[in-house]
Amino acid sequence: MLYFPTLISIIEVIIVVVPALLTVAFVTVAERKTMASMQRRLGPNIVGYYGLLQAFADALKLLLKEYVSPTQANLILFFLGPIITLIFSLLGYAVVPYGPGLAIWDFNLGILYMLAVSSLSTYGILLAGWSANSKYAFLGSLRSTAQLISYELILSSAILLVVLLTGSLNLTVDIETQRAVWFALPLLPIFIIFFIGSVAETNRAPFDLAEAESELVSGFMTEHAAVIFVFFFLAEYASIVLICILNSILFLGGYLLDYTFVSFILQDTYIGHLSSGLISSLSNPIIEGLIYGLTIGAKACIMIFVFIWVRASFPRIRFDQLMSFSWTILLPIVIAFIVLVPCIIYSFDIIPSNVSLL
Repeated sequence: MLYFPTLISIIEVIIVVVPALLTVAFVTVAERKTMASMQRRLGPNIVGYYGLLQAFADALKLLLKEYVSPTQANLILFFLGPIITLIFSLLGYAVVPYGPGLAIWDFNLGILYMLAVSSLSTYGILLAGWSANSKYAFLGSLRSTAQLISYELILSSAILLVVLLTGSLNLTVDIETQRAVWFALPLLPIFIIFFIGSVAETNRAPFDLAEAESELVSGFMTEHAAVIFVFFFLAEYASIVLICILNSILFLGGYLLDYTFVSFILQDTYIGHLSSGLISSLSNPIIEGLIYGLTIGAKACIMIFVFIWVRASFPRIRFDQLMSFSWTILLPIVIAFIVLVPCIIYSFDIIPSNVSLL
């Protein structure tokens, strides 16, 4: 009987991690198909129906490839870097609430935990770039570290404003506070800044200076191949999915969905009748949990599509422009809002109870 709680914990982790990795696989296919459509070409369409199995074919190819490591590399750190990056990219899913109480760990300091985990993944990139004993990989890792540290400050400052409105670092509390209004409306400029910081934090175009193919071949992962490259690839897209979920949690209401509004807008359609039936069946906890999960999944998918849209639309900027944009434009705007929002909250006497008791 002593092993029963441990077995339950392992099953819970598997239930969250396996769908996360499958989502990462299909996000890569979705990105290639979406960009192909935007650029008037077909994209993957051979492996599987409509090219859906292309990601698994690519993974199999990389797993079967012979691994070649540089002779002068520090092999322990060379292998450890990608593993650290992938592990810390997946650890953030532990505190994501997929519904009320539907989280592996309903941690009271969930936002702080997520920021800490995302910051630690920077060490994996730095170790991988330095240990390869390649100037391209080392320059890429230095760029990535400087970029992640700079935009981490933007993200944490934007999150501070959400915490001021909710009075809690618990992600479930932050979602439940948005039952009246999503924070994307009163904090629209902060939402836009947070999204820009999210794109830079995940090394995505137009902020992918850490892996600029035209300058650094492939950045910090230049010397990595086969299975170890798969770790970096999974870590990058797992971070994208996680940061999109975090965007939806903090600003788009997370798993919340106004069923009455949806059924009213779509009242004469099949979807409207379907939503009305779902509302009447919310007493069933399984149906309710499924609706909550689909809601946060739909919002995260919209954010992922915007990530892909940004990549297909904007050219890559220079590294000095990237750093200047963070320190001289975004940071002063965020600091101005950090001064403005508490003044508004105090003036209208709407300080959250958790904050006022401190």
